[in-house]
Amino acid sequence: MDLFRRSLAEAIGTFALVFAGCGAIMVNAQGDALGHVGIAITFGLVIMVMIFALGHVSGAHFNPAVSLAFFLTRHLPLRDLLAFWGGQMAGALLAAALLRQSLGMTADLGITLPRGTDGQAFVWETVLTFFLMFVIMAVATDDRAVGANAAIAIGATVGLDAMFGGPITGASMNPARSLAPALVSGEMSHLWLYIAAPLLGAALGALAYQFVRGERPRVGNMP
Repeated sequence: MDLFRRSLAEAIGTFALVFAGCGAIMVNAQGDALGHVGIAITFGLVIMVMIFALGHVSGAHFNPAVSLAFFLTRHLPLRDLLAFWGGQMAGALLAAALLRQSLGMTADLGITLPRGTDGQAFVWETVLTFFLMFVIMAVATDDRAVGANAAIAIGATVGLDAMFGGPITGASMNPARSLAPALVSGEMSHLWLYIAAPLLGAALGALAYQFVRGERPRVGNMP
C-alpha cells in the first residue's frame, strides 16, 4: 500500500507537469499569451509546487530518467523504479488525453521536436538533463545541502533549461513528458532521442555529482 501511495503521488505530480507545461504551450499557440519565457516559467513553477506538495511522499521524481538515475546510484530499489515508471506514465498519458479532449490538437499537444538535427538535439537534451540531475542529486541526497530549498533549486533548473534550451529541442529532459503527448497525438517522429538522451543525461549527472562530492560512484541495485 505504501508503494501504491508513492506511485500515485508520482502519477499526480507527472500529471500536473504535463497538463500545466504542455497546456501552456497549447494556450500560447492560440494567442501568444505566454511567450517562450512564460512557458519556461510554467514548467519550472509546476515542478517547484509539486515538489513542495509531494516531495515528502514519493521524493517527487515525476520523471522516468530521474527515477532511473536514483536506481543506478542505489537510492531506489528496482520494485520502486518499476512502480514509479508506471505511475509517471499513467499521469502523463491522462494529462495528454485531457488536454486533447479539452483543447483539441492545438500545437500537437505540446510535443517536443528538434529545431535542428537529431544529433544536435540529442547532445542538448543530454546536457540539459545532466544539469537537472546534478542539481537534484545535490539537494536530494547530500546532507550538506539546504533541503528546504530543494523545490526552488530544482524548479529553477527546469525553468532555466527550458529558457535557453527550449528553442533548440523543446527542453524535455523527461521521457514521460515527451512520450505521452506523442502517443496521444500520434506524432512520434524523433521520439527516440527524447527517451534516450534524458536517460543518458540523468545517469551521467547523478554519477558526476557522486564523484564531485567525494563519494565513489556506485552503479547497481541497492544492497
